[in-house]
Amino acid sequence: MSQPQVEVATLEPTAAATVETVLTVKHWDERLFSFTVTRPASFRFRSGEFVMIGLQGDNGRPLLRAYSVASPAWAEELEFLSIKVPDGPLTSRLQKIQPGDQIYLGKKPTGTLVTDALLPGKRLFMLSTGTGLAPFLSLARDPDVYEFYEQVVVVHSVRKVSELAFREELSSGFAEDPLVGEQAAQQLHYVPTVTREPFKNNVRIDKLIESGALFEGIPGEARLDPATDRVMLCGSMDMIKDFAALLEGMGFVEGSNAKPGDFVIERAFVG
Repeated sequence: MSQPQVEVATLEPTAAATVETVLTVKHWDERLFSFTVTRPASFRFRSGEFVMIGLQGDNGRPLLRAYSVASPAWAEELEFLSIKVPDGPLTSRLQKIQPGDQIYLGKKPTGTLVTDALLPGKRLFMLSTGTGLAPFLSLARDPDVYEFYEQVVVVHSVRKVSELAFREELSSGFAEDPLVGEQAAQQLHYVPTVTREPFKNNVRIDKLIESGALFEGIPGEARLDPATDRVMLCGSMDMIKDFAALLEGMGFVEGSNAKPGDFVIERAFVG
């Protein structure tokens, strides 16, 4: 017996958002999924930025939330990484999207997790928890990043192994990527850690730094140095605040688009 068709409202563009079509959806586990949507020709962004996306709310108006773009600035499609919140106003519905569905895409990407907000350095450390990996997926596939830094380190901390989204791509150094595959093979370092299941690394990022495990196989000293290292933070609010305080205590200065520094966080997600 065939399932009844669910009638999906056709979205209308607004002054602030275009209407895009969902192309692919991948469910990593019961808590995490990613999806790609069409990219309008007029949409320009810097790798690492975020944009508002969403669906139509119960009141008929767009229900939007900020999402980091996980695809690089050169990609023809836009990719996003999301958690599934059962009672979340947006994610409870967003997790049910299928290819062919429509979503709203904001017209004005912005953000501070960009290379423009950092001073020149030798090593770039991108520290993330959960879906905070998204902007770093964008940056790790941007050729400019490998021109700016000798070593690019993506650190991803999750609770369960199944939450290590894009693990295969990161582990291979984006070997199949036509633009960064060759450079990433030499310069990209992927450091996954899982805190609630057995895994090679099974401690939080701060413990990886303290023990020196985070720096294994990475040229340079086994510590963070504000003279040569640059750091980006994205993830839970507690993680970001703790690491910001830690870095400042080590002499790192927070940067912004207006005044580049040694480390950056995404203030829009922290408050």
